[in-house]
Amino acid sequence: MKISTNRKAYYEYFILENFDAGVVLTGSEVKSVRKNNVSIRDSYAYIVNNEVWLKNMKISKYKQAHPVEEFNENRDKKLLLNKIEIKRIEKMLQSNGITIIPLEIFTFNNKIKIKIGIAKGKKLWNKKESIKERDIDRDTKSQLNKINKFF
Repeated sequence: MKISTNRKAYYEYFILENFDAGVVLTGSEVKSVRKNNVSIRDSYAYIVNNEVWLKNMKISKYKQAHPVEEFNENRDKKLLLNKIEIKRIEKMLQSNGITIIPLEIFTFNNKIKIKIGIAKGKKLWNKKESIKERDIDRDTKSQLNKINKFF
């Protein structure tokens, strides 16, 4: 089940490859994420010592959490990937203009997962083409719906 999607990522980047990763969270963070109090809009991932970390993922404080518990909304979260996937990502990051961005947060078998994408930035004219294609698709769908109403 999808919890949150980074729609801005699909607009600003070409997604070259996707990976599903687990996330290390605390108990109150898990409850907050399940209530959809999370934002991955400006976040990105980086690799340090063969570990993948997610930066700037904002998780709001869970309202019923213990008040004494120290809560950092922008804490770096560790992503759980196997060694082969991490090596593959590291090889792809050697090229210029390649970055790792989160695409969506979802649950799978009652565990919170993040789909990360290896992405390359779009230029302005590519963004305009994306908008044009999206508008054309929307227009054709609406025309088809009008035709289908007559039959």
